[in-house]
Amino acid sequence: MSQTPQQPWSQRFETALHPTIVLFNASIGFDINLIEYDLTGSQAHAQMLAKTGIISTEEGEALVNGLEQIRQEYREGKFTPGVEFEDVHFAVERRLTDLVGDTGKKLHTARSRNDQVATDVRLYLRDQIKQIQTLVREFQTALVTKADQYVDALIPGYTHLQRAQPISLAHHLLAYFEMCQRDWERLGDVYKRTNICPLGSGALAGTPHPIDRALSAKLLNFDSVGRNSLDGVSDRDFAIEFLTASSLIMAHLSRLSEEIILWSSQEFGFVSLSDKVSTGSSIMPQKKNPDVPELVRGKTGRVFGHLQALLTLIKGLPLAYNKDMQEDKEAIFDAVITTKSCLQAMTIMIAEGIEFKVPRLAAAVAEDFSNATDVADYLAAKNVPFREAYNLVGKLVKTCTSERILLKDLSLERWQEFHPLFGEDIYAAIAPQQVVAVRNSYGGTGFEQVRQQVAAAKEILKAEV
Repeated sequence: MSQTPQQPWSQRFETALHPTIVLFNASIGFDINLIEYDLTGSQAHAQMLAKTGIISTEEGEALVNGLEQIRQEYREGKFTPGVEFEDVHFAVERRLTDLVGDTGKKLHTARSRNDQVATDVRLYLRDQIKQIQTLVREFQTALVTKADQYVDALIPGYTHLQRAQPISLAHHLLAYFEMCQRDWERLGDVYKRTNICPLGSGALAGTPHPIDRALSAKLLNFDSVGRNSLDGVSDRDFAIEFLTASSLIMAHLSRLSEEIILWSSQEFGFVSLSDKVSTGSSIMPQKKNPDVPELVRGKTGRVFGHLQALLTLIKGLPLAYNKDMQEDKEAIFDAVITTKSCLQAMTIMIAEGIEFKVPRLAAAVAEDFSNATDVADYLAAKNVPFREAYNLVGKLVKTCTSERILLKDLSLERWQEFHPLFGEDIYAAIAPQQVVAVRNSYGGTGFEQVRQQVAAAKEILKAEV
């Protein structure tokens, strides 16, 4: 591999590419990640060529065996093509010709690099989608396991980052389970549209050879065959859908990361992070930094960027293939790596790296006015119009705020000054545990509802990925 190989189009040109343009044009530095999929796709193509009589059975076997040898050489570190080969597809073809002679030159019959790379990317993403679904399930498992431990624990619920109403800590964690469930299902939808075989589309117009596209698809375990050759080689909407699904996964991880960062601060003090998931400061010895959620929050923008890049990439491309589309791979590869690593890191954080400070959480829900709505509900249950009750409670809160006391600190006489229907039972009605317990509507934060939600989540996790 010390000599620069002759490019497949070189007979059309009189001079070689400028060395800088060789580097600029080459994609092998990143599309080598597709080599296993390229070999698998090429083996199926060779089998199809032999089955249809386009090449002989012996030639088909030679090609399949030669490709398998290249696979072993690559796995053993013996096949490491450099930039002089431009891309992984050409490198494989040249090595195959070295191994099986002129028969290797027949592999590209009835195929273009356009449908070849489209097939490779779909095979790659198909595998990665399944792997990411598995990681989502593992993250969901960590969430449910943790939620099961904290059904009866309380945490302030927020809107506008202001204390709103107390909720079950498990309820809060299960909200992320639901987000992740949609992520898992969304990936499944993307898989369906990814698992369509473009092989046989040729450069853009199909091929005059009597190929069997259904056989190629079957050999590669595709669900169906692409119906339009132009579309098969020129669109990457399945990859954009994947990046959309990945972006939503990252958005959900980032939201939880932001909460963990806040919760672990001294101002909140809701959680402590273990040494397994924290780092220190190079200058301030007292610090314990929430690096994992901070990195997840930061890496989220990276995946968002890849989605925007691919949308921008295809928005002005005329049919069919354009070299611009070479730029899809680095975005896809990095999004896959980033999403997988963030899911793994956050799973470890939830499963092993976070401890909720239950006494501090209990104190937090007892030191605010997040039970104010329950005062209004108390009166509404006694047939006072809710809006009237709402306005009355606003006056109550204003009074307490000016006196720097809480609702629970009011005497019964003062309660009854505001409305005669207030009775001794108002104190039980506004106790944080009771405030949570009574919200037993379906999907609510009532403890009985949350136990049912935990059980339902466990049932979902039993399903096959």
